[in-house]
Amino acid sequence: MVVAGVAFSMNQASAQSGGATGYAALNGGTTGGAGGQVVRATTGTQINAALCNRASASTPIIIQVEGTINHGNTSDVSGSSCDVGSTLIDLKNVSNVTIVGVGSGAVFDQIGIHIRSSSNIILQNFTVRNVKKSGSPTSNGGDAIGMEAGVRNVWADHLTLEASGGESEGYDGLFDMKNDTKYVTLSYSVLRNSERGGLIGSSESDTSNGFVTFHHNLYQNLNSRVPLLRGGIAHSYNNHFTGIVESGINSRAGARIQVDNNYFEDSKDVLGTFYTDERGAWEVNGNLFDNVTWSSPGSENYPAGPNVQSTTSVAIPYSHRLDRAECVPSIVAATAGANRGLKTSDGDCSAQPPTPDPTDPDPTEPDPTDPDPTDPDPTEPPGGANLSLASGAGADGSSKAGGTSYGNVRDGDMSTYWSPSGATGRISVKWDSDVTVSSINIREAAG
Repeated sequence: MVVAGVAFSMNQASAQSGGATGYAALNGGTTGGAGGQVVRATTGTQINAALCNRASASTPIIIQVEGTINHGNTSDVSGSSCDVGSTLIDLKNVSNVTIVGVGSGAVFDQIGIHIRSSSNIILQNFTVRNVKKSGSPTSNGGDAIGMEAGVRNVWADHLTLEASGGESEGYDGLFDMKNDTKYVTLSYSVLRNSERGGLIGSSESDTSNGFVTFHHNLYQNLNSRVPLLRGGIAHSYNNHFTGIVESGINSRAGARIQVDNNYFEDSKDVLGTFYTDERGAWEVNGNLFDNVTWSSPGSENYPAGPNVQSTTSVAIPYSHRLDRAECVPSIVAATAGANRGLKTSDGDCSAQPPTPDPTDPDPTEPDPTDPDPTDPDPTEPPGGANLSLASGAGADGSSKAGGTSYGNVRDGDMSTYWSPSGATGRISVKWDSDVTVSSINIREAAG
């Protein structure tokens, strides 16, 4: 590693993280495949093979996906570390997995993603569309993304989930959680053009789910279930709801949800308990209602408006910054959805580019092995002082192969190198105090 002269503090950079937010950041956190092998996939079969070729079902892996994944390029693969299929992307009995769209974008076309009895999963920067439970082809019970049976810690971020109709056209939910699913965050995503947005709990008796955060999402042209909650605790903040036809946030069967600084527009009955007498509750703060209509209360129909008031209190156990409700449509438009550059809100109504994320080397880079177009010869070490020598840095790591040394990464000698003792490893260069640098050049030993 050769380091030459400008403008970032190493301590500040290491503290920045585009990692999981909301409830997915609790219960030990959600890091996905951080530190694991990075595999490129352009077909569903390659995704299955990446899962099945791991040393174990918990071996960390980052699967970078580009192109269209469909039934024509997805086949079953055998392996001891997976339980996959040919009609869906099945994350069953696995952990420590990241699936991220890269390059020109990733689309799962009529192929749903199923998470069952799994934990520590990151889904980021891709589109899932037109998943059907009836008609042809079918996949995942008609759910774009579905979770069930003891799922823990899922972060779904910068996704676009969409259908082309409702149940009569063969579609079901866009984002469903049931049967003891906990610690989930859906952020900076677009859910649109479906009869059903999503649910927490499959029935009034399935109340073992919860601790779910929804923030900075666009809910557009949906009939209902935005979401439907049966039991459990949830938090919805800084979301933009528009074109909700029948009902929006439906809190039932003892569910409690905190609803903060959302923007509800051109919609009906955006909050309440609907289609049941088993009521839920809500805490509301700072929301804006723009051209929202409310039905009259009655049996199995308990809208929160028009005079929306809190009916419970919810203690949110994580820190978060709230954008003002009036700027939610613009900030969500600038940040939400797949293939939008992974921009996020700065908490003050402005979009910002992604910060370094240890779970993903660079999901917006078309190919992490491509040369830097701004560097005429990226294999040539940069000029200037090697600050890892001049500033007295040290080096350590997770392991080293015979004949290699941690210090070789910073000694300025291109003929020496470090290699881990296994297939993957970690190397660190450390200073005693902040050092300002302009570039970091990392080379494989082969050049």
